[in-house]
Amino acid sequence: MSVDDVVGTEPAETRLDVDRGGIQSIDRAANVLALLDQHTMTLTPAIVAERLGLNRTTAHRYLQSLQGAGFLSASYGPGPLLDQLSALVSVRQQILGLAPAILRRLADQTKLTCVLSFLGRSGAVVTLVEEASEGAVVLTVRVGTVLEPRAAQTRVLLAFSSDPQAVTRMHASLSPSRTREEELALAHARRDRIAWADLGQVGLSSVAVPIFGRHDVEAAMAMLGTTAMLEPGDSRAERVRALQSAATTLSSLLAK
Repeated sequence: MSVDDVVGTEPAETRLDVDRGGIQSIDRAANVLALLDQHTMTLTPAIVAERLGLNRTTAHRYLQSLQGAGFLSASYGPGPLLDQLSALVSVRQQILGLAPAILRRLADQTKLTCVLSFLGRSGAVVTLVEEASEGAVVLTVRVGTVLEPRAAQTRVLLAFSSDPQAVTRMHASLSPSRTREEELALAHARRDRIAWADLGQVGLSSVAVPIFGRHDVEAAMAMLGTTAMLEPGDSRAERVRALQSAATTLSSLLAK
């Protein structure tokens, strides 16, 4: 919602939003949405005005803007965008409940660190990590790490993302030649349903596969290892097949 949606000939309380760079407009819009609960399934200008201390004209404009943006329905109840976000949160909670046990089994089976990531604004975001319980060398990554575009998990998430702007946004800082290389890597990932990292780290390798929900890619599952244990590009290797099997298991549970 832009500031222009809620200002104009409005009183001083709304013009103040402009003076503060629109931040107050965002805060107030959040406060309006927060009025929805099990007791208040739809909003009215009177309810918003009374509970937030606004005049009814300002309250009505906020409701109209939130309705136009999809946050509210035509009756000022929860709108399609809130439904979409709610479904996303629900699916992610389901993944976070199911994935740890699957990752643990995969790590024990392959003797490699296994990772699950979601797509963030600038790359895959590491969300779950199960380290190998055996081995002289254990490679790992911290939860919360944002991976670069050339990371296997970012590549496989971008390859199947339904957001047409995701690839453009994440490749914006790359050179033209590097962009062409990434586009080719994404094409291969779509074809093979698997992506390998290209981070220029000698002796290290990672591979990722997509986790699908009912309609879209939801996450990426990956393994980290040395090139001796995980040869780059070898999609026939036993460890890679185990990764694909684990991803298929998780995807099938999400599709139920």
